[in-house]
Amino acid sequence: MIMIPLAQVTQINPRPPKGLDDSQETSFLAMASISEDGEIIHQETRSLKDVKKGFTYFQRGDVLLAKITPCFENGKSALTEKLEHPLGFGSTEFHVLRAIPEKLDPRFLFHLVRSSRLRFLGKKSMKGAAGHKRVPADFLENFTIPAWPLNDQIRIANLLGKVDGLITQRKKHLKQFDELLKSVFLKMFGDPVRNEKNWGKKPLEKLGTLNRGVSKHRPRNAPQLLGGKYPLIQTGEVSNSGTYITSYKQTYSDIGFSQSKIWPSGTLCITIAANIAQTGVLTFDSCFPDSIVAFSAFENEAHVLYVHGLFWFFQKILEKNAPAAAQKNINLEILRGLEVPKPPIELQAKFAVVVEKIERLKSRYQQSLSDLEALYSALSQKMLKGDLDLSGMPLPGMESEEENAELTNTVHFQTEENITLSLPDTDNLLDALENSGARNTLIAQWLEAYRSQLGTKPFSVQLFMSAAQTRLSDKLQALLENKTLEEDHKNRLIKLHPNNDIEFGAEEYEAIKCWVFKAIDSGTLTQAHDDAGNRVQLKAAQI
Repeated sequence: MIMIPLAQVTQINPRPPKGLDDSQETSFLAMASISEDGEIIHQETRSLKDVKKGFTYFQRGDVLLAKITPCFENGKSALTEKLEHPLGFGSTEFHVLRAIPEKLDPRFLFHLVRSSRLRFLGKKSMKGAAGHKRVPADFLENFTIPAWPLNDQIRIANLLGKVDGLITQRKKHLKQFDELLKSVFLKMFGDPVRNEKNWGKKPLEKLGTLNRGVSKHRPRNAPQLLGGKYPLIQTGEVSNSGTYITSYKQTYSDIGFSQSKIWPSGTLCITIAANIAQTGVLTFDSCFPDSIVAFSAFENEAHVLYVHGLFWFFQKILEKNAPAAAQKNINLEILRGLEVPKPPIELQAKFAVVVEKIERLKSRYQQSLSDLEALYSALSQKMLKGDLDLSGMPLPGMESEEENAELTNTVHFQTEENITLSLPDTDNLLDALENSGARNTLIAQWLEAYRSQLGTKPFSVQLFMSAAQTRLSDKLQALLENKTLEEDHKNRLIKLHPNNDIEFGAEEYEAIKCWVFKAIDSGTLTQAHDDAGNRVQLKAAQI
């Protein structure tokens, strides 16, 4: 496919039109108004006279991209299609990209700027002093993309948008699990800061031992300390762990290990520098520096998961009161003397059981999120290489020749691996259009059909969802065009599906996920490592 510079199909940092009314209302977006997930989370209304100088101009439908480090690397970008006012202004640290009509689809442009390739090359092109590096406009102007036809851009953007929506949904679910854990803690123990249930209180050192990690030398100043078999975690791994610390980025060599100490799996790690009072439980034996404290519970006094929960409520207090020199820190004596409620150990153990159950669910959702993010990345790479063929998919919200053709008994999707996916006709298609229970039953039937067709090829949730949605959309269209169907029935279908299209949501995705888990448990789907993609794939068990 022909490659073209982005400047051929976009305007980069366009100038505002002349003759605007100073009293006109505009939408104002600060850098903090844009999330790293590509969403506008806050917008203000300001008059044009207050923002026309000293801020960046854009209009509804433009794409904003942070140009300064670390916002650029973190993915701060947004499509402004939901801007409250036609005109907008914002931070001078935004680049503005405007798709040229009939040449580039704005949604396609949005997913393009969020691609890992653009971010990787953009980071290499940055100019300026450390801490103030920026992506220059000429990098964007010269960035090359495949000359996709407009209809293909729309299809690609629609597919990436659906995957991105599922990613957002998964992140929301993970946050809800964390909120659930906190609510369970409060129900069982009350607010520990106020000690609402009047438990007896003890200093933390009476519930277990507290000792600082050991690292006599800083690895960054002594590279010979690294690169061996002994896991080494830092404060970042603790802060980002949630409940359990399941991974590490560095290891100690024998030399490094000789000047450190290893702590056993099950140790509660507590940060005391930079990120104050963040906690996580080790799931492997590991070394760590003196910026992390190890807590080991005394038997019959405390459970590490209860103590971990305590810090959900004490963390902000400890951080607020932490003295700051070059960075905030607290000393070991502050932790040892921290007065905390001590409910019965039996109640703590019950809480631990709840935590473990919820964490098992979280791990499944986290794996689902990782798979979706890998899928989004892979699709983005194919988009930028010109390798993504979605010509068999209907345009979203538009009729195609296929939709007007007579409905056949199977729908075929061709993938790059030349897999033909056939979804058989069944007697519950109509019911599936009218209620979710029947739809989920049908999904299970079609998943079994898909599994039987896999051979040695990997299972693809996205391929299945695309095929199933199109199959149901075709059935819906055929019913609406059927002159023998009663008008009341047609009106009911239109009310259920106002866009004359079937798009799976959270419930359908959950049904697919549950089927996959059952298939793995029963052995009809197996997990295999894809060395080329460095990820786990699902494949049909070979009999």
